[in-house]
Amino acid sequence: MRDQSSHSPPPEDVLEIGAPEQFAALAHPLRQRLLFALGHRPATVSRLAAQLDAKKGNVAHHLKVLREAGLVHIAETRQVRGGTEQYYQRTARHMVVAEPQAAGTAAMLAAVAQELDRSPAEPHLTLRHLRLSPAKARQLGEALAGLVDDAEEDGEEEGQEGRREQPVHGALVVLYQQAPPTGTTNASA
Repeated sequence: MRDQSSHSPPPEDVLEIGAPEQFAALAHPLRQRLLFALGHRPATVSRLAAQLDAKKGNVAHHLKVLREAGLVHIAETRQVRGGTEQYYQRTARHMVVAEPQAAGTAAMLAAVAQELDRSPAEPHLTLRHLRLSPAKARQLGEALAGLVDDAEEDGEEEGQEGRREQPVHGALVVLYQQAPPTGTTNASA
């Protein structure tokens, strides 16, 4: 029985994260890594477990949490050797957290750290602190987002078969304003 083709795009382009159960679901590094892994095509519990070097039962549990939070869904089911194989897919291509919470952010950064540790290629990791006006900070944020969007669109132009042959790269883009030291105001920073 098929729910959808395994190559169909997610039903939504952007999902805004805001519900408490979504934040709770995002507060675990393995669930973050599952969302990363499901970013390009549906996958089974077995394939995800092998890809992430995790136990199938652990992957199944965390997929259930993500599914209950509305972050993944079953895209397709297939009958195999007397059982049913389920293919999971993210519910949206892009997930935007309008008001990040500390637990989810910590889990995402922990998941990225695990991915960096497993990377077969040397990652590019830079942290810089810049003094920027609000207008310049907004401009830089838009430019960074544009670079990532353009890179993603270039990959889509290669076609489905060409993309599968290329390695997947992660891009974490963060632009934030540092909190001023306790007892000072922004004007004195």
